Amino acid sequence: MTARMNRRMANEVCGDCGTAEPGWASINRGVLLCDDCCSVHRSLGRHISQVRSLQHSNWASSLLTMVQQLVTSGANSIWEHSLLDPAMARSTKRKPSPNDSLSTKADFTKAKYQYLAFVHRLPCREDDDSTMQDLSKQLHSSVRTGSLETSLRLLSLGADVNFFHPERGATPLHVAASAGQTGQVELLIVHGADPGALDINSKTPIQCAKEAGFSDLYERLVACQFELTDRLIYYLCGRKPDHLSGQHFIIPEMADSSLDRSELAKQARKKLQALSNRQFEELAMDVYDEVDRREMDAVWLTTQNHSALVMDRTVVPFLPVNPEFSSTRNQGRQKLARFNAREFATLIIDILIDARRRQQPGGQHGSVSDAPMTREEMAMALGRMSGFSDEEPVYDSVASDEDDLENQRLSDPKGQRAESMASSDLSDGPITLEEYLQVKKALAASDARVQQLIQVKQQQQQEISLLQSMVQKLMQENANLRTQVASAQAAANKQEGNAENNNNSGSSRSGRDRPISMFETRAAPKELSAWKEMDKLPSTEDLVAGMPSSIQRDIGVAGAGPQDDSKDKQASDAASDYDNNPQDEQERQQGVEGGGEGDTPDPLGQAPTPSDKEDGEERKEVNTTGAEPVSLPSQDDVVRKTEQITKNIQELLRSAQESKHDSFIACSEKILTAVREMAALFPEKPRSETIRLSLQLLTSSAQRLQVQCHHTVPTEPEGDVDMQLLTQQVIQCAYDIAKAAKQLVTIFQ
Repeated sequence: MTARMNRRMANEVCGDCGTAEPGWASINRGVLLCDDCCSVHRSLGRHISQVRSLQHSNWASSLLTMVQQLVTSGANSIWEHSLLDPAMARSTKRKPSPNDSLSTKADFTKAKYQYLAFVHRLPCREDDDSTMQDLSKQLHSSVRTGSLETSLRLLSLGADVNFFHPERGATPLHVAASAGQTGQVELLIVHGADPGALDINSKTPIQCAKEAGFSDLYERLVACQFELTDRLIYYLCGRKPDHLSGQHFIIPEMADSSLDRSELAKQARKKLQALSNRQFEELAMDVYDEVDRREMDAVWLTTQNHSALVMDRTVVPFLPVNPEFSSTRNQGRQKLARFNAREFATLIIDILIDARRRQQPGGQHGSVSDAPMTREEMAMALGRMSGFSDEEPVYDSVASDEDDLENQRLSDPKGQRAESMASSDLSDGPITLEEYLQVKKALAASDARVQQLIQVKQQQQQEISLLQSMVQKLMQENANLRTQVASAQAAANKQEGNAENNNNSGSSRSGRDRPISMFETRAAPKELSAWKEMDKLPSTEDLVAGMPSSIQRDIGVAGAGPQDDSKDKQASDAASDYDNNPQDEQERQQGVEGGGEGDTPDPLGQAPTPSDKEDGEERKEVNTTGAEPVSLPSQDDVVRKTEQITKNIQELLRSAQESKHDSFIACSEKILTAVREMAALFPEKPRSETIRLSLQLLTSSAQRLQVQCHHTVPTEPEGDVDMQLLTQQVIQCAYDIAKAAKQLVTIFQ
């Protein structure tokens, strides 16, 4: 088939100058070339044009067929679009003829392929992402068909050969492989398509071709996946691995042990192993380009007429500059030409060995053949690789970035020490897969442990903040309760004093003539009996002092400020937390004497609120009529139920102080029963909003207390209960119950 294709292509002409019977082809441009134009193409570099000989290069049949289809379909018109337009023919360059000089052909070729001067331009900017995305989507549709010219035209306009279609979830190579379009597959791979790319179903184009039943295309894609290493292996020993049988590498060994085994060579191999995957890939691609240059030079020398002493067409002495690469990489690529045959073969063998190590870690090389090379094979390989003498440099010596770094390193002693340390680390030998996995596993475990500790720290900080806020709230509310109780007791004492003075003076007044806001003298002991029981409740400071030392440390940081300290010090001078302060009592007495006969002064010195007036009206209804309404309970019943709730709360707080957490559930049940009995005294929907809100707070707090106390028993056998936080929550619930009961008692005074 190859011979038949060569005969057909021999009838074509050069795509750049029209010379008959061209002997070369540019596979990525889809044109045929004569010797003169071939020399110009090779001087541009493989990133511009990938040149092969029609007669002497090794061709895959599908690749040669793809080139033939592009030539016959007129792919050259893509690169000469404006030259074929009569309206623009006068304003553009003239296409050279076969008899023109090489310089004229070189200028035209550079303008045609390097600068794309004659290619059709879209009416938009090149950096327009929407246009480029639309072109890439059109490429997805084009590769389904056999129209290679359309696909090449889209690629010339800037379509992405590896574009991942968001709707189809695949690249153009996946689409072409699934459709069995071998020519499209060859065109895409020549322009840089990745045969190992994954689609949305994690399948490669190789798997797509195999599942679709295209066995020839499947084998070709497998060969394309190992194109770089296969090209290097074939360059050394003239053989290729059998990928279908699982053999992917052939590592030649020099039979005469001529491989460089000096200490300097060992250090160089260790540095090669220390390269990152990206750096190693760049080095392997540069060596691949150098292999292609040397092979093309060998073919060029065998096809040219050496009778002429001076020729314009010469070999390419080193790899041309690629403007997309850095200056350091371009200089390194050019230095590859200075390697002699033996040195270059040693470098290729080292790259193959490291490529095998990177692709098959852990030393599993069962599918690799280490074939020693005989003296005859080595002589033939060295003969192919030695195309010119290396006595003189092939290009002018220029100052490179590496030279500047070397001078800086020599002048900097710290840099010398760092380099010596790095070299000493590399001298220990390559790291095995087992050591790497161990270090990776240990690093992952340490990272997980650090994250766990960070989460635990955050949880502890949140718990401490919660405890601090609860303690502050409890201390503030405790101080408010002391002030209110002291004011209530002062008002009661004042009322008793006024009653005694009235009895002694003989002026008796009926109950209807007294102010409606004064307390009933005879009911005062009953009313205050509940308060006396609540006065026996331990304060927040006493509870904290009775707690374990761990709880004291957690909540100790939330100590009261100067104002709270003064309040506590003032309250500690009395026998009870709610005892009256003489100064406060005097101020209260002055407030009562100065107020109106029908108004009750507010304990905090503020104006009565609407809720206070409503409570006053409720108290007025109870105290002035002499008998409670049918819908409300009596004052004695409320006081009695309040005393029962208070006693149960005291029992719960003693259990908390003594760390008897197993008694929480029983105490909560008693409190909940007493609260329900209290709530049963009232109608379902009291008319007074204050009574209704107080009952809701009382019942909800009792239910919440029961839930918190049941948390002391873990739901799982191995569950861990935070007793410190749970104790604080139980105390908060008990306080809310006492607060609600106090409000109810206050209403019925």
